[in-house]
This record gives sequence, structure tokens and C-alpha cells, in this order.
Amino acid sequence: MHIPEAIQQGVVSLLKQKVGDTLVLKDFSFTGGGCINNGGKLTTSHGTYFLKWNDAVKFPDMFQTEAKGLKLLAESKSMYIPKVIDAGEAGSFQFLILEFVAASNRTQHYWRDFGVQLAMLHQHTSTSFGLDYNNYIGSLPQQNTLHTSWIDFFIHNRLDAQLRLAERSSLVDKSLRRNFETLYAKLPDLLVMEKPALLHGDLWSGNVMVNQHGAPSLIDPAVYFGHREMDIAMTQLFGGFNPEFLQVYHESFPLAPGVEERLQLYNLYPLLVHVNLFGGDYLAQVNSILRRFI
Repeated sequence: MHIPEAIQQGVVSLLKQKVGDTLVLKDFSFTGGGCINNGGKLTTSHGTYFLKWNDAVKFPDMFQTEAKGLKLLAESKSMYIPKVIDAGEAGSFQFLILEFVAASNRTQHYWRDFGVQLAMLHQHTSTSFGLDYNNYIGSLPQQNTLHTSWIDFFIHNRLDAQLRLAERSSLVDKSLRRNFETLYAKLPDLLVMEKPALLHGDLWSGNVMVNQHGAPSLIDPAVYFGHREMDIAMTQLFGGFNPEFLQVYHESFPLAPGVEERLQLYNLYPLLVHVNLFGGDYLAQVNSILRRFI
């Protein structure tokens, strides 16, 4: 079984508390992974689960916060979210055990359902922008310090947090800092204010799967309460979403006029994340957006 021994022991210990002392691990097959996480289908004597793990020292509390995020999304009762079984640590590793969701073919109404359900999710609100704990966006820490002002949150917790990280890594020059400072001053006139919305936070096509019923299911969240156009912007950045999805979303929970322009501004955040994760190739897109608005 291609699971580190320490994780096998940790998983068995946690699962036995839930299903009984007779639990035995039977099989494991990789279904995903990469430079951050290893993951796959875990078969046991008491059912099948999705298990993933990584280095607890490099990414402290990643799976604890992911589990909290998934539970928060599930509490909205807006769409299908894999059930969290448990999260734990074993040796130098951390792991997350989830319900195993068997992928299927999309139903005829998949994209319409997704638009309606995301609109429902975004109608769950809070008194502040942010969250009472920090989490991750990809492998990078994501700051969620609470703010009553969306502009302040967007500048300090999203754009400037990533810009400072890029500066520390010498990925950007001083001219980019000046351009962002110019943009910050313009944002009150460029953005539309709304109530905080519960967001998935990393809503690209790879984090939306088709569940066993052919319906949309969200995975790998980076949740917080923010402006809902942040989620919409991410769906447009890397493609993979049928136009019917956005049309139905807009019918269910109309977006303010001028949204197409604002989505570009909101995509500065994931683009800066990609600069920090993968290097300067994404800087051209960042600079193009900045030139348009400053």
C-alpha cells in the first residue's frame, strides 16, 4: 500500500473511533497528487474514502482549515460538498479523510443547476469580510483578517499580501508597486459594494467535479466571506465553464452593471498567486490589467 506507515497508523486510529475496532485498510489507489498533496481512493473493511496527505511542517494546519472550509460550505446547504470524515497528523505528515465521491457524467441540467446553486451559496452572508481564521490558496497562506470595508480587505488581505510576497522573492520591481498603489487609490470608484458573500475562494474548473449523481460538487476550497464577483472572476480566468452557468447565475442573483470590467480587477488576485507559485510568466497579464485601469 503506497501510503507512509505513519499515515496508515493515524488513519486507522481515527477511523476506528468512528466505525469500530474491526476496521482494516484493504487497498489504496492514487487518483490525484502533485508537488503539494498526494491523494487517492482508500478502501477499508468499513467503506471507501478519499485520503490525501502532505508535509505538515511545510503547510501547517492546511487540512484542518480545509476541513473547516468544507464544513462551512456544506452548512449553506446550497450544493453538494464531500463530507469531511476527519483530519489529523502523523509523524511529519498531515492528512485529510473525506467521503469518496465517484465521478459520473453530467446531467442535462448540470450547468443550470450549478448557476442556481452558486447563487444560493453567495446569498449566505456575514457581518464582516474575511474569516475568523486564515487558510490557504493553493500552497500559499491566505490572510482572512476581518474588515468591515471590502475595499480595505481586498487591498490588504488579497492584493497587497501577494504583492509583498512577490517583492520578498524578487519576482517584481518597484514600478509594479507604484502601479498597484495608483490602483488602490482608484478602487473606490471602480468597484461596486455589496454584502459579504460566502465564497469558495478558488473556483477554477479543477475544483468543481461531477458527483455520482451527475451534479456539481465543490472541492479544495479557500473559503472566506468576500465580494461574490471574486468567485465569478475566477470561473472566467482559466475557462472550463459553460456560458449557461453564468447566464443562469445572473438570472438567479443579478450582478451589477459593468461586471465584465470588474472581473478583470478581481483576477489580479489569482494572477498574483500564480506569479508567486510559478514565477513571472503571469506578470504580463497583471501588467495588462493595471495599464487598463490606472
